[in-house]
Amino acid sequence: MKIILTQEVSGLGAPGDIVEVKDGYGRNYLLPQGFAIAWTKGAEKQVTLIKRARSAREIRDLGHANEVKGQLEGLKVSLKARAGDGGRLFGSVTPAEIVDAVKAAGGPVLDRRRLELPGHIKSTGAYPVRIKLHPEVTASFNLNVVGS
Repeated sequence: MKIILTQEVSGLGAPGDIVEVKDGYGRNYLLPQGFAIAWTKGAEKQVTLIKRARSAREIRDLGHANEVKGQLEGLKVSLKARAGDGGRLFGSVTPAEIVDAVKAAGGPVLDRRRLELPGHIKSTGAYPVRIKLHPEVTASFNLNVVGS
């Protein structure tokens, strides 16, 4: 199935890319979630508009991405989560919770979908978290999970 991505999908492509995916993946996930549109000749015209908007945004955001990277790398992020004996959490820490903790620590507003976690965070401790701010800029910071 040939589709046109409207949002960034990790491991697949960026907005405006025309990609070939398995029928079920496109029909059952990408299209209903709004991550892509079906490829047609008319939709290819939309690709040029999406790519033009993306290129203008990237050029404008490169300096801003470096500025945000500087803010994040000097930030101490702490997250309180319910924990039992031995520091084991009830559940796990989600990317949305991490984004909220960064904002509460005085950091910038981030997109949770761009976070790269070191796996599932299911116990207290310090964890390295990376975020892809721009195709050329990746920032990292330490997340300290504290039991409450």
